Amino acid sequence: MILRSQVKQGKEYTRRVLAQAHVMVSEDELERMEVGDFGLSNWREEGAQIVTFVNTERVGFKVICLMPDQALPEHWHTAVEGDALGKEEILRVVHGTLRLYLPGDQNIREGKIPAGKESCYTCREEHIMHPGEQILLPPGVRHWLQGGQDGAVVYSISSAAHCQLDPFTDPGVVRVAKVIEDGEQSS
Repeated sequence: MILRSQVKQGKEYTRRVLAQAHVMVSEDELERMEVGDFGLSNWREEGAQIVTFVNTERVGFKVICLMPDQALPEHWHTAVEGDALGKEEILRVVHGTLRLYLPGDQNIREGKIPAGKESCYTCREEHIMHPGEQILLPPGVRHWLQGGQDGAVVYSISSAAHCQLDPFTDPGVVRVAKVIEDGEQSS
């Protein structure tokens, strides 16, 4: 669960960092922005701010904003009904530094796996990406993202995005965040 005040903080941060990155967004897009904690109630460490520009049955275009050291949990894109292959995704850094983790060598130098979550972040091959750099992720490749010391603004350009159906390594992930009011007790 994520607190209403955290959603507000995430939106304010994203508004500010998108302006610094010269990424133009409408007020409607900002209002619809997803500030998610993936149901982990640890938003500042495991979360993301995502603005969707386009998501049709054939193409998706989003911007992912990550705060410094904020991790978008490990996941992969599988085939879904109507998409026999699964989502193919291009990640292009436009501001800050992105730490991208893929299967392969265990070479984490800059990244930080959230405390106690080592089994949920199995990809350990670290790729440090800067503005103008991009990578193509084929369907089915496990990966996780983390903002560098200055955060990250990343374009996600993909085939049809069915993100709510993506599997995550962490069984506790809930794709759609439940927002609760500050002071409200979880049920």
